Amino acid sequence: MHRFESIDRPTHRRAFLGSLALGASAFAARGAFADELMRTPSQTEGPFYPDKLPLDTDNDLIVVNDNLTSAVGEITHLTGRLLDSKGEPIRNALIEIWQVDANGAYLHTKDPAHGKFNANFQGFGRFLTGSTGEYYFRTIKPVAYTGRAPHIHVKVRKGRKELLTTQFYIKGSPENERDGIYKSLRDPKDRDALTLAFTPVEGSKIGELSARGDLVIGVTPEA
Repeated sequence: MHRFESIDRPTHRRAFLGSLALGASAFAARGAFADELMRTPSQTEGPFYPDKLPLDTDNDLIVVNDNLTSAVGEITHLTGRLLDSKGEPIRNALIEIWQVDANGAYLHTKDPAHGKFNANFQGFGRFLTGSTGEYYFRTIKPVAYTGRAPHIHVKVRKGRKELLTTQFYIKGSPENERDGIYKSLRDPKDRDALTLAFTPVEGSKIGELSARGDLVIGVTPEA
């Protein structure tokens, strides 16, 4: 499975790898002192999981295949780790994300807005977790569309088992409190688990952002 690394921004790449390492050490410490981590709340898959997967399903949603034109939107580096409730990393699990493009259109052909979908945006991506459970995507900051706050859909699979389906939201987005699916998260801790800070990448000349969303499932699944 292809894992995108920005070869023209080595400083940024080192920063992201360093952030993953920091996250790993933090969770290792937490797992050592806590009996169980809070599990990531599940959310609806929604109607627009791609009905036809793109030919390119890697973890770089900004560039489709070898196109020279990249997607429109605020480039975002989405990272995190997949852990069990004891804080142990889950390796060789498939993380999938999908979201609307900058026009608010899904890749799904039945989306009413599909006709304006940006062909330069992949709309869907996959990443196989490594030995520390880490994952990484390059995508765009999600945008709102009618009836929904900005969000990124997330699904976790291991082998034939589907372990989790959920959604990530933007911290501070005014649309959150008008979104019925977000508001279904009654516990503030559940909201915090799915509400990510999208922060500027230091030194980026094109306004890149970073966001981190760790995922915790109940038990380490068998392969």
